Amino acid sequence: MNTTLCRSALRACSAATRSPGIIPAGVRTLASVATSQAAPAEKTTPKMKKFQIYRWNPDTPEKKPYMQEYELDLNSTGPMLLDALIRLKNEVDPTLTFRRSCREGICGSCAMNIEGTNTLACLCRIDTDTSKPSKVYPLPHTYVVKDLVPDLTQFYKQYRSIKPYLQRKDAPVAGKENLQSIEERKKLDGLYECILCACCSTSCPSYWWNSSEYLGPAVLMQSYRWIADSRDQFKAERKAALDNEMSLYRCHTIMNCARTCPKGLNPGLAIAQIKKELAFGS
Repeated sequence: MNTTLCRSALRACSAATRSPGIIPAGVRTLASVATSQAAPAEKTTPKMKKFQIYRWNPDTPEKKPYMQEYELDLNSTGPMLLDALIRLKNEVDPTLTFRRSCREGICGSCAMNIEGTNTLACLCRIDTDTSKPSKVYPLPHTYVVKDLVPDLTQFYKQYRSIKPYLQRKDAPVAGKENLQSIEERKKLDGLYECILCACCSTSCPSYWWNSSEYLGPAVLMQSYRWIADSRDQFKAERKAALDNEMSLYRCHTIMNCARTCPKGLNPGLAIAQIKKELAFGS
């Protein structure tokens, strides 16, 4: 019975192939199936958004920095500002220069000033209000390499100066790892998560005025990360290096650092802890 039905279906399909205009009742060809399942395409209204981006090229030093305006359809752009920048570079202007890497708020490469706030482009959502442009600048009060790329040479030089690694005066017993309790480990929470994006330091007025000597929020928080680590045996030396009028005490608790940190950390609290330990001992 099944064999008879299959043969009948094959004969009906072959007849339809020989006579395209005649399709037996009850027989659905591949074309008719695809047509019936296809949903009608919906036309979306373009949602055009303007972006004003800081531009400067060191190859043409006679030309002053300027703001260049671009426009993108948000319907075909990812939700984050980094998505817009990548699309602009790939499809509109390949000369646009910026740093980016992980796209997940881990590397800190895409730090820039967006709408007046230092943050990471990969974590900053595009303002969907199309009546006003989004303005993008490099991190403030830094030398600019090109466009949105800041020169962080001084920032990393200061980071290197605090010796950001575990220092021991003796090796662990029997060559094992340096252990610490759960309570001691919890003291590092809110410190080790710093990704050195420099958003906090470049938002600090004290760092703007004294960046050659004042270490700034990010570096000082990293310094306290090692002072607070129970495994480190050079706490006294670390504190002595900070005990001068410029490295630490230029902090006036303005707290821009805590407000702008894209990771939700509080460098101001870490700086206060260092001051407390220097004043009262640990």
